[in-house]
Amino acid sequence: MTNASRWILAALLACGCAMAAEGPVGKDLFIRGAFNGWGTDNAMLYKGKGVYEADILISPGNHAFKVGSKDWSAEWVIDPNASVKVATDTDYRMDTSAGPEDYLFVKTTAPYKFSVDASDPKAPMLRVTRLPNPPVAAIDPHKGHQQQAVVAYPTFDGKQETVRFSVQDAAARLRTYAQSTTMQLRDPGPQYAVYSESEGLPVARTGNLAFDALFALAAAEMKQDSVSEIKDGNYNGGAAIPCECFETGEKWHYVWTRDLSYAADLGLAMLDPARTRNSLDFKLSSLRTGVIKAPQVAGSADGLQVIQDTGSGGSWPVSTDRITWAFGAEEALKSLPAAERKPFAARALKALSNTIENDRIAAFDKAAGLYTGEQSFLDWRDQSYAAWIVNDLSSMASSKSLSTNVGHYKALTLAASLASEHGDDARARKYNGWARDLKKAINTRLWLPGAGMYSSLTAGHFDGAPMHKFDWLGQSLAIVTGIADDTKARSILARYPHGPMGAPVIYPQQQGMPVYHNRAMWPFVTAYGLKAAAMAGNASVADAAYDTLMRGAAVNLSNMENLEWLSGQPLLLDEANPSLIGPVINSRRQLWSVGAYLGMVVENVFGVSLDGDGMRVRPFITAKLRRETFGKADAISLQRLRLRGKQVDIRVELPPASPADGYYEVATVMLNGAPVSQQIRWAQLKAGNTITVTLGALRAGEQAIRRVSADPYAESPEVFGPREPAVAHITRGQDATVALGIGAGGNAAGTVYNIYRDGKLVAANLAAGTWRDVNAAPGSCYAVEAQFEKSGNRSHHSPPRCVDAGLHIPVADARVKSNVGVQGPNARFAAPHVKGWGMPGDRFTVDAVKVNSAGHYRVQVQYHNAANQINLGISGGVKWLAVKDAAGRTVAQGVVQLPHARVEKENTPLVYSTPLEAHLPAGTYRLELSDFYNMSYLDSNSTFSAAGGTEGPSNSFDIYGVRMMKAN
Repeated sequence: MTNASRWILAALLACGCAMAAEGPVGKDLFIRGAFNGWGTDNAMLYKGKGVYEADILISPGNHAFKVGSKDWSAEWVIDPNASVKVATDTDYRMDTSAGPEDYLFVKTTAPYKFSVDASDPKAPMLRVTRLPNPPVAAIDPHKGHQQQAVVAYPTFDGKQETVRFSVQDAAARLRTYAQSTTMQLRDPGPQYAVYSESEGLPVARTGNLAFDALFALAAAEMKQDSVSEIKDGNYNGGAAIPCECFETGEKWHYVWTRDLSYAADLGLAMLDPARTRNSLDFKLSSLRTGVIKAPQVAGSADGLQVIQDTGSGGSWPVSTDRITWAFGAEEALKSLPAAERKPFAARALKALSNTIENDRIAAFDKAAGLYTGEQSFLDWRDQSYAAWIVNDLSSMASSKSLSTNVGHYKALTLAASLASEHGDDARARKYNGWARDLKKAINTRLWLPGAGMYSSLTAGHFDGAPMHKFDWLGQSLAIVTGIADDTKARSILARYPHGPMGAPVIYPQQQGMPVYHNRAMWPFVTAYGLKAAAMAGNASVADAAYDTLMRGAAVNLSNMENLEWLSGQPLLLDEANPSLIGPVINSRRQLWSVGAYLGMVVENVFGVSLDGDGMRVRPFITAKLRRETFGKADAISLQRLRLRGKQVDIRVELPPASPADGYYEVATVMLNGAPVSQQIRWAQLKAGNTITVTLGALRAGEQAIRRVSADPYAESPEVFGPREPAVAHITRGQDATVALGIGAGGNAAGTVYNIYRDGKLVAANLAAGTWRDVNAAPGSCYAVEAQFEKSGNRSHHSPPRCVDAGLHIPVADARVKSNVGVQGPNARFAAPHVKGWGMPGDRFTVDAVKVNSAGHYRVQVQYHNAANQINLGISGGVKWLAVKDAAGRTVAQGVVQLPHARVEKENTPLVYSTPLEAHLPAGTYRLELSDFYNMSYLDSNSTFSAAGGTEGPSNSFDIYGVRMMKAN
């Protein structure tokens, strides 16, 4: 919150009222929503007579919110089954059970009073009132500054925004800058920022005041994100946790694995390796005391491993991108002094090994050679998956994604390197072999030759096809890790679409979804695109990234979390469609955005990167960057960069500006006046060093880039994909022909449909209606994909439908045995079930399962897991399923996942686990379900407020039966 915001709120809240805990509810209450990162910044004060109030300054937007306690044990919404758009000065009766968030539409920044009358705690009443804006004094932050610069940025709607930069004393060793903008900011506050350069961090001196200032802004925001304690309402009772760490942003006060790891990799580890190490270490955890490891769980006795944060379906292994930790750890290991590096390297090897070994058991598909799990960072299911996935998270869990598999590749290669370093050659060979095989599988299974890019993700089980969906992070990571060869890298960079303001994180966009991952640019993803472009020599893509990163930081006065991709706005206020407004959450000084900007300057502009032996200097300065950003300079410098305790100044001597496009080769590198190679060893560095890089010839390089554009307010087929269709019906005739009904899914004319059988395309460019398959097999499963004829953009696949419904055995069947008794039907699910099964000692078996013909089978558990909401928690079911033959021999075994599932007051659907694949001869079999583990078994989650936290691990669910289906 800015100083001005604090001043306004202080005036609004200066009433001396008691906190909510003193009222009839008996606990603190908060207004928690998108405007505060769903945190606890906005406490409700008890005013007496059962009334609680909070006055909040809110910026424009369609803001989701709830009334909730610090630990979410109290969660109040207006309607537990549907979101409500709240009108001001209107009374709403609230439901005291969990449900979808409500919304407040705000057109202009203003203070609002949220009042809750809980005189009847079972039926509280909500009222929202707009308050008058208090006066704010006008301040000129540039007054008295000796040097100023003005930069104009064209906008998407034909206007322009103006950003002014100034410096108090341009000759000062450490400058103080002011920056102001005409653009309406995302969050309330003044239209300016004042910040200073800091001792111990590098400074830029380029002759371009705006460039130098924006680098100083990123460094200042890195210092703001450097904290001595962190907190999150879901941990430690909301109380602060001591940690010399990086917090995630202005609205996110905790350390999250993927945010930290990507931020560290992009730039933070080089500049503050000790704090990076502390933060990475915070994201490691051993098993809780008293937890008994199931025999199938791998790794050391303490179970030290990387934490998968709370999320989809109850966290790991629905999501497996915890292994992105390796990106940050690798950079920290390069940057730490030898004495500090040694213990961290040993701890990193142990944690990575335990993580890798258990991911191999729980989330590796041997047939595909790929790891399962949600896309990395794209963790809002309906933003980047099919709309139906929220009702079938098992299908998301069994899908494979490019970004996450690249993360597994990085974890394997780093672990192999550390194992070799520690003399464990056998482990190094194993992990190198796994990495080599994974690289091959990514290129075999996920590369789409017709698109010239990798598929972002496959469909889940019963389909498995790579989909024509693309994401910039996955494509870029494939390039920077070397998974993509030079030919593939050139193709990706030339073909991934860029809008007028830069590259979106996914393509095509999804209809009916607000801006967040969908329809958005994220600076950290842009920075990985820049790294990829520099590696492959694509000047056009690099220039687009430079423009996106510099413009975003300039007009927003901060390195924002994300921006709408066609307009570059921190909030696209669509009054005609309030439900599509976004980004729905957006934080200033977002950690990975800060790391992205710092890395852009240090690694790309000045070319500094580290390896185990030293540093490499290879600036990637394009003709456009030299011409437009450094046009008046003969040289630019990065001063007082500290690497392993030694100071380094980098000076880049520039050639004359050229009207042609491309990038400049490095002609010579000098260290303290002596010529050296671009690779400089640590032993060559002294206490103070000057590295002079002279740029030479302009190389054309690669300049292909795909540009697209559309109206930001319209769901244009040019940049959006169709809505996913459906298999409306499926029937098998006596002649074995399958008739398939294609449901259009609400798509209009100009849409055609493609049919996949068992993950293979079997028919294309069909109209909606009935299609017949004369080559069907008894175990065939089908999915349909929609495609816009003009743009070629495609939808997600429909839910798969299989010809054979399989064998279903309900828990009431006499063959079912469990130490937890079968209960009769209940009102909500109306079926016999085993309630709350899943304690470590629980057993569940099904005997005398008859298989009439040999073949490939899929075994699933029918269940419901209501331990938490589908987007939250650490209590996804993770169990071990074994199939044994009549002689008691295990013929198939493995982990099955039972993620959180939706709960509705009426007609809550039962769901199925991920399938266990089994090749079975004809015969009789026994199914045995036993314990594995989930993230609630880790000590780091012992203070978590919901299921799996303070009351002990949670790996339980209700079982309704099992299903066995024959596959082709």
